[in-house]
Amino acid sequence: MKDVTGLARLVFIVASLVFPVLAADAARAPARSAPSAKLTLDEQVGAAIRGFRAKVNIYAKNIDSGRTFSYLGDARVRTASTIKVPVLAAAYAAVAEGRATWDDRVVLRDEDKVAGAGILPELSAGDSFTLRGLSHLMIVLSDNTATNLMLDHFPGDFVNDWADSMGLPNTRVLRKIGGASPSKAAYEPKNAPYGLGVSTPREMVTLLEKIELGQIVSPEASKEIVVILKRQQDRNGIPRKLSGVEVANKTGALDHLRSDVGIVYARRGRIVMSITCDDIPQVDWSTDNPGYTHIARIAEILAKGL
Repeated sequence: MKDVTGLARLVFIVASLVFPVLAADAARAPARSAPSAKLTLDEQVGAAIRGFRAKVNIYAKNIDSGRTFSYLGDARVRTASTIKVPVLAAAYAAVAEGRATWDDRVVLRDEDKVAGAGILPELSAGDSFTLRGLSHLMIVLSDNTATNLMLDHFPGDFVNDWADSMGLPNTRVLRKIGGASPSKAAYEPKNAPYGLGVSTPREMVTLLEKIELGQIVSPEASKEIVVILKRQQDRNGIPRKLSGVEVANKTGALDHLRSDVGIVYARRGRIVMSITCDDIPQVDWSTDNPGYTHIARIAEILAKGL
């Protein structure tokens, strides 16, 4: 029979040596604070824009869960180049109605060329392009000359009537880039501050949701629009922090404005968002414009939390 008494005595001696040491270490260790409560989406977005000296407008919707987020999302905002999305959608409607075909050709003239984004000003007068090619340049490179040529075929009044038919009463093309060919909406005093175009974040989200759900013209047309938006090359806003996440978007930029509208194919669902930062104090045309970096942070929060 084993010496149980001796074994018990050994265990007692070891325990008397070890446990006081552990107790002393525990007494010296700093107290752990209770885990902080998880911030709400409102609190996270609020923290992201706190101290940013600009006007921010946001609307977002997870179209799979139905959840929405709004921060002044029904306010009318300057669109800059994001107005090119309704121009593209209206062009698809016009082609479906037989008003034009995508193979119709347009001849570039020197007087058509306008400054800003795009490649067409570098090309020769007399070169010709299909409407399909111009529509892709308008979105993928945000080509301003291509946009004006599209508006020659699908004028602002046509786009605005189409927007009305889609339930987008605040979305308006006001004039071509450079100020030519104002639409009827451009003469309304309420639209004087908005330049190229005006919309609301909610209406931009509504439009993109309809596109993603195949409700613009036809499922096939809507899918083509999404494919074009996915090839848009300015990745400084919504996609900036979303590594490995597919995004279909269109940006807009002015001296004191940055905006982005897009569909984020996040793990939580398809999240459609429209974010505008206006009245940015400094003029900064670098990729690190604070409007871009704030849009990117907001988009990351929405993609993870909506």
